[in-house]
Amino acid sequence: MDFESNYDITATANFIHIHNFTRVALQFPDHLLKDSTRVIAALRKRLQLLIEPNVTGNGNETDIGLFVMADTTYGSCCVDEVGASHINADCVIHYGHTCFSPTTTLPAYFVYGKASISTADCVKSISKYAMTNSKPIMVLYGLEYAHSIQQIRQSLLESSILKVHFADVPSSFMLPSKDSTKINGVSEPANDCSNNSTTDGASGTRYSMGGLIWKLPDGQSIDDYLLFWIGIENSAFANVVLTFNDCEIVRYDATENRVVTDLSQQRRILKRRYYLVERAKDASIVGILVGTLAVAGYLHIINQMIELITGAGKKAYTLVMGRPNPAKLANFPECDVFIYVSCAQTALLDSKEYLAPVITPFEATIAFSRGSQWTGAYVMEFGNLINLPHAVENLEEEEEARFSFFRGGYVEDLDNQEHVEEERETLALVNSTEKALQLRDNCNSLIHSGARSGAEFLAKRSYQGLDMPHENTSPEAFVIGRRGRASGYEDEKNKHEIL
Repeated sequence: MDFESNYDITATANFIHIHNFTRVALQFPDHLLKDSTRVIAALRKRLQLLIEPNVTGNGNETDIGLFVMADTTYGSCCVDEVGASHINADCVIHYGHTCFSPTTTLPAYFVYGKASISTADCVKSISKYAMTNSKPIMVLYGLEYAHSIQQIRQSLLESSILKVHFADVPSSFMLPSKDSTKINGVSEPANDCSNNSTTDGASGTRYSMGGLIWKLPDGQSIDDYLLFWIGIENSAFANVVLTFNDCEIVRYDATENRVVTDLSQQRRILKRRYYLVERAKDASIVGILVGTLAVAGYLHIINQMIELITGAGKKAYTLVMGRPNPAKLANFPECDVFIYVSCAQTALLDSKEYLAPVITPFEATIAFSRGSQWTGAYVMEFGNLINLPHAVENLEEEEEARFSFFRGGYVEDLDNQEHVEEERETLALVNSTEKALQLRDNCNSLIHSGARSGAEFLAKRSYQGLDMPHENTSPEAFVIGRRGRASGYEDEKNKHEIL
């Protein structure tokens, strides 16, 4: 593949020139950083050709700053608006795989790249499924294969394969969600690439996911289709498998020219997510991990999670730490579970190595809403949860204990402040009664949860840090420490000489 074609140099330069951007941030993932200098050189050359005919002699028109961004704050699939703001960028050119999450302050232009694919073999595989399957086929794909879709579509039409439908990529650029339809005075269509479906009485149901959009006719649902994915097994594909878990899905691996039908590993992920939801129900202290500072609506969903958690009688803490890992989260042992607020394609953390499970906002909505049950539907995009009404129970239901499958007994979730004093008076009686009756291994006995806050957790720890003196607060005289190396301090050498 030609270098300038793969990096879409001409279209990128035109985008910068048309909108009169003067400070442009170029965001590369780690594996593409090696090409950043060549990309900048090619862009400068192309921009010079576009600007020269309009130069009036003052030379200011050529002062376009191109800045390379690496080591993004969070996932490389999201537009790093925080990094771009450090250089006061007018826009971001994003290279490589993207989740197409909406931005909040800056316009973005996406260069997906052009991965190689055998269109003839891909057409052959799609045709085989179209002729042997009674369901119509909906072709979804990674954005790096968008350049070949038109050729695949045309080849299928020439072969009279008509029941194959394709998702479309609406645009390579995105406007901030709070903006209308103009950049620097130039009108552009706005983007809506959130992971959801909407119903239009005239045109049926419209779906959008990760930069792809498609429509289904009236009276049809996505479950009526066989989903044919073109691309590698990555986070975008996992998003499709979890969201449309009732559909029959096959994957065409363009790197090996073969069709993969065994999706047992992806299906197993859904079972584990349900397990984590049950674990989260027993949590008393919940940590909210901020996994993005750019995706539109992240502050709204954080506040919504705080209201949900406190409404369930639990304590919430908000943590900002960049990309989470087991070592970072181990610094917060008081948290029983973490909620990861991030884009759809980085939300699923494999938390097997973590001390506490990490769940998504959708899973938290199920876990902390009393009476809610998982129907099998799965929502990856937190934008679809904003302003979603969660279950509201009456006071009697709130006071009822909940049976915990992991603790093997009934658990009190809510800590009603109105009844704190009453609970303190009766707690001693309850404890003495349980001891007297020796209620062991009884599933009907009431299990009280652990610490309700970080301060209470610290108070129950055997080690709480250095002990501070309470009686003598005057400073002690300083003491001269040892000198020398660990293999033999100076005072130890003197002892050896004496001996």
